[in-house]
Amino acid sequence: MITRTNEATGVEQGDLTLFQVMGSVFAASFGVQSKENKVRDFERGKPVHFIITGLAFTVIFLVTLVTVVNLVV
Repeated sequence: MITRTNEATGVEQGDLTLFQVMGSVFAASFGVQSKENKVRDFERGKPVHFIITGLAFTVIFLVTLVTVVNLVV
């Protein structure tokens, strides 16, 4: 893992965890992403992680929607 030191706080920062990426994708998909998390994502996140997680979220969301509709109808 790559670590960086935040010059303002002196705290080491590494890459985002899987749960942080998933949380950011989930929050952003519903339009409730906080400014702090958005800044964190752009500073420490890797685009490929967000793309893969976003695609997986979309597929799971669509499969869930289709399943619920088929169960109701």
